[in-house]
Amino acid sequence: MSAPVPTASHFASRAWLAPLVPLYRLGLALRERGFASGRKPVWALERPVVSIGNLSTGGAGKTPLIIALAKALTARGVYVDVLSRGYGRKSSTPLRVQPAGTAEDFGDEPLLIARETSVPVYVAADRHEAGVMAESEAAPEKPAVHLLDDGFQHRRLYRDIDILLLHRRDWNDRLLPAGNLREEMSAALRADVIAIPGGDAEFETELRTWLNKHGLNKRGWQGPIWKLRRRMDVPRIESRMADPVVAFCGIAHPEQFFAGLEAAGLHLAERIVFRDHHRYTPRDLDRLRAAQQRAHAALITTAKDAIRLQPIAGDLSFQIADLRTEIEDEAEAVGWLINRLREGSNWPKIEPRV
Repeated sequence: MSAPVPTASHFASRAWLAPLVPLYRLGLALRERGFASGRKPVWALERPVVSIGNLSTGGAGKTPLIIALAKALTARGVYVDVLSRGYGRKSSTPLRVQPAGTAEDFGDEPLLIARETSVPVYVAADRHEAGVMAESEAAPEKPAVHLLDDGFQHRRLYRDIDILLLHRRDWNDRLLPAGNLREEMSAALRADVIAIPGGDAEFETELRTWLNKHGLNKRGWQGPIWKLRRRMDVPRIESRMADPVVAFCGIAHPEQFFAGLEAAGLHLAERIVFRDHHRYTPRDLDRLRAAQQRAHAALITTAKDAIRLQPIAGDLSFQIADLRTEIEDEAEAVGWLINRLREGSNWPKIEPRV
């Protein structure tokens, strides 16, 4: 079964921290001034970099979009690798992700990307180091691109194209620490592409109006707006306990996961929420088994949670609902991306298949 994933409401603000927002804003201004003046160095790689990022903390759908882009570019003859921080891993050493590894080794999201796409994925706190390692291993004869995971604020690495994911909730949010925005909305003007949830024509109209009004030149902001469809592939629950199900996850927006399951027709007997990137323990397994027995239900979780859970799951049986992103008019969007990369970089003479 496949179901659209509803958009979550924006986070509740932390109004009591509002007095600290000016200090955070000052820090952002000083950082921006450092990059503008050259006091903060920006490191470049030999091959072009496409950054995928967002303005808010927590999940925005970056990983599913990276997976979709990696597959689309690979299908067009482009050599792709992914550079990621590898949040939650134990080591700080730059590494190439081994698909048979664990989240403790590489982080759950890089591991999921490596398994879903089969493209090389490299993790390092300094993404430039990850890129240098990637370029030392890559074949030189094909057009190639680095996809930079969560890179919009990672300004130390030069990027050729910035793709920014925006949600309506970002418009209503506030800067950290009172809200969830890492940067103010004006930072969106740095983007080359803005990606928004599909199906919200009103939001697209409001966004285009705002971009044209605040653009950095008289013509306004000139980049494309991609519309994304998020879909959840829900497995058929073949079990004596198939109705209802116990859903659990440790992701940034659990309400999206639960709503997606219900949209697919599943009845949720219980919802269990862990923090984002939660590292599962034997005690958590006991809690899940107890919930399963209490509801006489099957367990279902996300693909990202499954990566963290499988090494210790033992005999715990659970199903996986896979979240994926589809780009509306993908051929046009990816064609634009390839053309921009071809114009601005020294790709080999072999042309990608557009």
